[in-house]
This record gives sequence, structure tokens and C-alpha cells, in this order.
Amino acid sequence: MYTPFLANTTNQPFGIEVVSAEGIYLVDRSGKKYIDLISGIAVSNLGHQNQHIKSALLDQLNKHLHVMVFGEFSQEIQNKLAQKLATFLPESLNCLYVVNSGTEANEAALKLAKRATGKTRLVSFRGAYHGSTHGSLSVSGNEQKKYAFRPLLPDVLLLPFNDCDALESIDHQVAGVIIEPIQGDAGVRIPSKEFMAKLRRICDEHCILLIADEIQTGFGRTGKLFAYEHFDIVPDIVTIGKAFGGGMPIGGLVTSQNIMSLFTSNPPLGHITTFGGHPMCCAGALAGLEVLENENIVSKVEQKGVFFESLLKHKMIMEIRRKGLFFAIELENPDIVQKVVEGCKDKGLLSFWFLSCPESFRIAPPLVISMEEIKTSCGIIKDVMDQLS
Repeated sequence: MYTPFLANTTNQPFGIEVVSAEGIYLVDRSGKKYIDLISGIAVSNLGHQNQHIKSALLDQLNKHLHVMVFGEFSQEIQNKLAQKLATFLPESLNCLYVVNSGTEANEAALKLAKRATGKTRLVSFRGAYHGSTHGSLSVSGNEQKKYAFRPLLPDVLLLPFNDCDALESIDHQVAGVIIEPIQGDAGVRIPSKEFMAKLRRICDEHCILLIADEIQTGFGRTGKLFAYEHFDIVPDIVTIGKAFGGGMPIGGLVTSQNIMSLFTSNPPLGHITTFGGHPMCCAGALAGLEVLENENIVSKVEQKGVFFESLLKHKMIMEIRRKGLFFAIELENPDIVQKVVEGCKDKGLLSFWFLSCPESFRIAPPLVISMEEIKTSCGIIKDVMDQLS
């Protein structure tokens, strides 16, 4: 549904007029209730209206909102967030720069790689999605989304994903390699441990910064707090967003104090943001980390994912690609995907599609979904497929 004076992103938006949300459910203006299996595209990992996050937001609201651009004042909530996040990460990832979104985090990370190495070439992978700004588009793999906005950043090399031999193209001229440890928009593509280990080794050999884009996969989505943990490597920079804020808009890049300090000189203010680190967003993010820490949510994600997959048996399904509660359900063609997604919506269940994988649809429910809710969800999906087959 179009709204006068408000921008639209497509000619056919999903069109639900949301008036409330709680747990794994959304309610529209007519009172219809929907099971949310997309979490706002991997944002609402903890469900909607989490009480601890709401309380933290109200507490911060009573203290102060924006007071200064990021980095100029010491703000207690920013400091607490950085300290808490560091407890979840390896010792080498001990410094947080807070920005407004995931794509801004990737922009900053690409700049930092160039600043730290003095080199210009960037490497990314086909199928990648890193955001919609010029820099992020430059290292993304979907040409259909890029062609109208060229020229983009020069000196970018896109390699095939999960191809160990292709990694030999990475040499000493490269400043940074940016990778989704599990590709999201390409339809949940999971690389081998061999591929990821070789990539880490080549980056070390050539003094290249390895950037892990954990914007979709972070904060428990894949059954680990971060997807890179599945591959026994540690990146030099991690970019975060989406679920980081507990429903609030925030992004960040995390690296070592030594590397991050390069943003402070030559030139000073190497990266600046007015609203990055907004106290309300930091409060939501901190509360979200506390929920993950105290409620043992991540340890249950893989079990729920296995159960979900075990129930999704249907002759229309060509393949299921999954890690944790991050699914791509591949069907025969994009037309069938469209009919399944729309049919599920009609029956009160929200799935979605991938920009770069039209033959699959997306399932990424809140991590707090119950086993009974998984059963109900799979029943609806299979009912829709039964009607179409």
C-alpha cells in the first residue's frame, strides 16, 4: 500500500499495515495476526517488545537523548555497550566504533583497511550483499542492483565464493577482503572450513585486513554469536548491525585498539558520524546483549533449526540450506516462490524472498520462537504448498 508523501522502495511492497507487534507476532490494522518468520530481515532476533529492552529504553529516555557527535563526549551508555560487547569477542577485537547502520559500518571498515595498509585494492565475493551505499555496493555482487549507479569504487576484485583456487588471486596489492562468513542475500551459502582457513592464511601472508560482515548473521542467528566462529578463524574487523540494536537502528565495526586508533590522525576525524552511538540505540543494544547473556538463547538455536528443518518435508522443496535459524528454502522457480510467500501471508505467516536468489525464500524467525510455534509455522507452509502442488 502506498502512502502519500512517503518514499516507496518497490512498486509492489509487502503492504501490511502494522499496528502492533509482540513476541513472534505482528498485528495489522484489521486485527489480523501474523507469525513473523523474517524478524524484520534478521533484526528482531529477540522477538518484538522484549520487556528488558523496553525497560532499558525508558531508563535511558529519562536520562538524555543526543548530546554530541560520536567521540567528543564520554557517554556512560556508549562505554557500557563497548565493554559488554568486548566480553563476547576475542581479545584482538576490543574496540567498538558505533555508527547508524550496517552499511555505514561496512563503509567505515573499507576506509579503515585502506588507511591501515596504505593500499587501495579491495576484494569481495560474488553473491555478496554488503549494503546500498556507493562503497558497499562496490563490494556487493548483484549487478542488477549496481548498474544504474556506476561508476562505483575502482580497484575492486570480486571472486567466486567458496572457491579455494580463486583465493590465489589475492596478493600484496590488496588492502582488505570483505566477506559474509555465511552469505545471506545469495540464499544462505555456507563456505567450507578449508576455504575460510585459506582466506585467513592468505590475508596474514600479505598483510591484508580480513573484514567479516556479520550484519545478517550476528547475535545468534546461525547458532553461534557470530558466524565466523563456525570456521575457527578470527577476523581483523567485524561489522555488525541489524540484530545488534535489539530493534533499535545501530551498526558498528569492531577491531583492535591499534587499528582503530588510525582513524584519529592523518587525517584526524578519519570517520565521523553525528548520530552514531545515539544513547537510545546504545541502550537497546546493551539490553539485547544482556538478554542473550542471561537467557541462554543462542545455545538453543541449532536445536530449533534442526527441528524446523525436520518438519519442512515437501515434494515442492528442492533444497534447504540452513545454519541455525537462517534458512533458504529453494523451490522450482521464482514464480512458485512468489506464490508460496504470498500464500503464507494470506494464511497469517510472513516469509520473504532474497534479492539475489529469487528461486528461494527466506526464513529467519526470532530466536525465541517456541517448538510449538515452529510446528504451527511448518504446518502453514506445507498447507500452502499442498494447495499449489
